[in-house]
Order: sequence, then structure tokens, then C-alpha cells
Amino acid sequence: MKHPSLVFLLLFALSVFKSQSQEILLSHPPQHYICYYTTESIVTDGLLDEKSWENVPWSAPFVDIEGDEKPLPYYQTNVKMVWDQHYLYIGARLEEPNIWATLTERESVIYYDNDFEVFIDPDGDTHNYYELEMNAFGTVWDLMLTKPYSVMGVPINSWDIAGLKSGIHLNGTINNPADTDTCWTLEMAIPWEVLRECNQSKSKPGPQDKWRINFSRVQWKLDKADGKYKKANDPANDKPYPEHNWVWSPQWAINMHKPEYWGYLQFSEIEAGKGVEQFVPDNDFKTQVILRELFNAQQQFFKKNKSYSNSIENLEVNLGLIHGFDIKTEAINNRFKISAKEANAQHWWSITEDSRIWCEDK
Repeated sequence: MKHPSLVFLLLFALSVFKSQSQEILLSHPPQHYICYYTTESIVTDGLLDEKSWENVPWSAPFVDIEGDEKPLPYYQTNVKMVWDQHYLYIGARLEEPNIWATLTERESVIYYDNDFEVFIDPDGDTHNYYELEMNAFGTVWDLMLTKPYSVMGVPINSWDIAGLKSGIHLNGTINNPADTDTCWTLEMAIPWEVLRECNQSKSKPGPQDKWRINFSRVQWKLDKADGKYKKANDPANDKPYPEHNWVWSPQWAINMHKPEYWGYLQFSEIEAGKGVEQFVPDNDFKTQVILRELFNAQQQFFKKNKSYSNSIENLEVNLGLIHGFDIKTEAINNRFKISAKEANAQHWWSITEDSRIWCEDK
């Protein structure tokens, strides 16, 4: 389930907090993509036929949302990106022999159809991030999350991406089981004027800046009946089979709303096709992983003790993981702040009980 109902959120608040170890990120770091600059006028018709698109690589193929322990997707999905002074451009290709969609009204819950989804956190603090979904009709659902659902985040459905441009191209026919399709492709142009609103610096990106981003594809199992597609039912319960969730950078759980697992988008001032830039890893990545692990441990402590701990010695955490880090902890009843840095690092990073993570002194 991607978007819990309000009832679910209330139940979640009363339920057991389930910790997910962050250590897997140290051995399986998030994906990254270099976003090159374009001076070309891009028409968002879904064709991706401009020279700029030809000059930048496709991403690695999507994988299962739970990572490499699950089977690879049976249809391939890839994305590519470029940028200019006004927009972030996203192109995608979704292999699909049965192009199908039902929803035509904007702001519908698009993942009830097969869809393509974009998640963007400009400043990487895991709060105030964007989501955009689109089906093969080109129907759009855009929303903003104040923070992840796991910490009672609220989706703002009335929020719109003002000035969004998008387009779909079908290599086949939609909703026609009589033929076999090839794929559908899409283009999006998302204005910086919108995206910068949730960036702490309130600016669009500069060269070598990194934003957190991920992509998801929802795929339902279909049957053909009476000349139409319909969701296939599981005979065990006579309900539709659960959807597949295929992503660019694995989440290691069926939950897109864990922004700390999203990939890195590094912006380059090099014009598409005129050079190559190397990805520069985040020097403080391990510190952020450590803080997220301590955050989970605090949540477990709170579940047992109805308050947070003032000392990491009381937390169930892998001591080997935090070896070599300076750590400071403050806690009062239902609030806490943990700060950490590697012994020789310049910057302190902090996390609080609402899951927000940030650099203290940049």
C-alpha cells in the first residue's frame, strides 16, 4: 500500500513500529544519475526524439522494490534526465505488450492503473517532498508529502505542479487485447519555480548539486475477457493479485515513502553530448545511515518505555556500526535529537523524532 487512508494512519500510530536496518545501504548504496545540461528546446510529446535525449544514457533497468532477493521485473523500464534554466526534464520507456489504462480524471489515484511515478526530495531531509504519477492515458496525479507516512506525514492532494508539461507516446494501441504492443514512452518537464519551494536554499540546483530522486512503476497482472483487459483475480481469495512495484533504486521494502533510500541526481553544467562527469559520492552518507539506524533504535525504545532515551547505551544498536563516530543525544519525553559525525569529518548531522535529517553546519 503506497498511500494509506486516514483510518490507516490512525491505526498505524497505535501499531508496532517496524524497524528496517539501514546497514544494507552501506553494501548496496542508492543508484545515481548524472543530469547533463541542455540548450535545446524539448517538446514534451513523449517521443524523446530530440538530440539531447540521444546524447544522454538510459538509467539502469528497474528492479523489484524489495531489491535483489526478489525476481527481476519481466518488463524493462528505464529513465533518463536533462535540465535547463527552467525545467527538470524526465523521459521514460516502459516495455509493455498490453498497454492498459482506465483513469482519465486528473488527481485520480493513478496507481490503481499501471503507472509511472516520480519522487523528488530537493534538499534530502526526507520532509516536504514531491510525488508525480502518470498512466498510459497521460492522466496526472501530483501531490506533496509533509513527511513520510510512518511518522504521520500528510499528503497534500490539492497541491499542483504549476506549469507542468507532459506527454505520452504509445508504441501500440491502448486497451486493445487483440494486438501485442511494444512500449509506452513519456516526457515530463517540471519547473524549477515549483521544485525549489521545498529546497531549504529555495533555489534551483547548481553544478554538482545532488537531489534525492526515485522512480516507481506499478504493474498489475491482467486477464483478457470480452475484448477488454481486466485485473486478474487470485483464485485463493477472488481479489486482484497484488501489484508489482518496480523501481530504479531499491527501497528494500514495499514502501516508496522512505526517502533515505532514494537515488542521487547529480547536476552537471556540461552540455549533453559534450563531455562526461563522474559521480561524486556523498562524504557524509555513512553518517546519515548511522543516524537513521539510531532513529529506528529510539523508536523501538519508545515502544517499550513510552519515552525516548538520553543515552545510546540504552539503545539496541550495532556498536560496530557506530564505532569511530562522535554522537550526541538529547531526549525529553516524546522528543529527541541525535547528532553525529565521523571523528575526522567537518560536519555534524542531526535527526529528530519526526525523522527529519539535516546537516547542522553547512
